[in-house]
Amino acid sequence: MAGGPYASPRVVDDANDCYFYHTMDIPGHGLVKGEWDLREGVREYLGGVDFQGKRVLELGTASGFVCFHMEKEGAEVVAYDLSEDESWDVVPFAKGDTSQVVAARKVHIRKLNNGWWFTHRKLNSSAKVVYGNVYSVPESIGSVDIAVFGSILLHVRDPFLALQNALKLVKETVIVTDRMPRIYPFLKLIRPATGRTMRFVPKAATQQPWDTWWRLSPELIAEFMGVLGFERVEVKFHRQRYESSPPSRPKMFTIVGHRR
Repeated sequence: MAGGPYASPRVVDDANDCYFYHTMDIPGHGLVKGEWDLREGVREYLGGVDFQGKRVLELGTASGFVCFHMEKEGAEVVAYDLSEDESWDVVPFAKGDTSQVVAARKVHIRKLNNGWWFTHRKLNSSAKVVYGNVYSVPESIGSVDIAVFGSILLHVRDPFLALQNALKLVKETVIVTDRMPRIYPFLKLIRPATGRTMRFVPKAATQQPWDTWWRLSPELIAEFMGVLGFERVEVKFHRQRYESSPPSRPKMFTIVGHRR
């Protein structure tokens, strides 16, 4: 049995009961295909940070590829994510039936959680997981050296509050990775002094997307970090493989912020 805020272990033996968000090679099972394949670019995705001997809080672990990679690199990892008992931060389109979206997402989240536990067991992992809302990260997790936000701020209604609630636990470093806004070069031209921008993604005319709120600029996230006490930042750009049809390599950015 797990104690404190940590979830009790779940035995998942059937990969058909799982959803794998990332492509992974799972010992004793083989290759599973996901929406993203970070295997060649995970170091860039995580900003080149050294995880050896660090306690890490990973927000939005999904099926766990990044979690288990950091553990392999020597970290003690606490993963954090929604469970089927929580609801996705759905865009509340007035003309849509969000109840159906929320119900379907809960089924999907359970399969994501199953994917984490399936891989956890195959790897004989020591990582722990806490389930809850990103706006109320429990202080009972205790202090951590590093927090990781892997492409989740675009999916939450209040990205600043999500950062604030996790970073109160962080002693040293925060890593935020996100999609580069397609219009970012244009924004830099019209606002070269700051670049601190966020674009609202949902469209009333199309009622889409329901699961993504923002395109955030690196400068804005760096400013968020500075407000929260992480004033020394490094910004790096990279591309990662997205298994769309056909496969693509979207441009992404990773910001590593350090407490003074």
